[in-house]
Amino acid sequence: MNDFIHGFFYPLRCVKLFFSHPKLILYSIVPMVINLIIYGTIFFYVYDWLTGKTSDLLPYGTEGILIEFIRYFIKIFSFLLVLLICYFAFVIFGGIISAPFNEKISKYIEEKIYNIKIENNLSVLKDALMSVKQELKKLLFYFSIIIPLLLIDFIPMIGSVITLVFGSLFSFFYNALDYMDYPLTRRMAGFRSKLKIIASKKKSLPVDDPTINTGFPIPLAFAVAVSLCFTIPIAIALTSGLS
Repeated sequence: MNDFIHGFFYPLRCVKLFFSHPKLILYSIVPMVINLIIYGTIFFYVYDWLTGKTSDLLPYGTEGILIEFIRYFIKIFSFLLVLLICYFAFVIFGGIISAPFNEKISKYIEEKIYNIKIENNLSVLKDALMSVKQELKKLLFYFSIIIPLLLIDFIPMIGSVITLVFGSLFSFFYNALDYMDYPLTRRMAGFRSKLKIIASKKKSLPVDDPTINTGFPIPLAFAVAVSLCFTIPIAIALTSGLS
């Protein structure tokens, strides 16, 4: 239980770390701004296009409670549909865009804070390409699980429950993998080894490094905290978009 609590509050500890090392903020802001511009633009134009098509089908001169209800339902459905499109687009491309920057953050922390320098003898370009390659492997793993879960959701009565439970657990696991991927990649751990490390209850790694916290409660708790943080902007978007 102590490990879970310790892992859950890791994101808060990271906030203090970032402000004590301003260079980390720069590495974080650049991909954030890029993703915000891309997906904000996609969201604005696609949502505007969908609502425009709705106006053509149901012009505002049309009266009636039923018409107003249909118009409002289409507005909500369009908003959620565009939000879903942006989410999957972010999962596919957002991680690829952020991968080289996340690698920089991970490497900077190890070298400046823990005084650990791992040489992989790769050029800057090859190092960035390796990060992108690992990101693509994670995406393949992600969709190999999430697509069957989405199909299970169509099963009457029990489908939604199964998808909600196992989808949430998988999201926690994937988030833990996502954030531990960079230091493990730098240590040349294979993808299967990474999965075993995340799921392992042991506190030892196949890579000799005491700075990487493992043992399933810690990454699980960290992933839960990160997932909760992700729900905040989504809730804000839902509130503002439907008001």
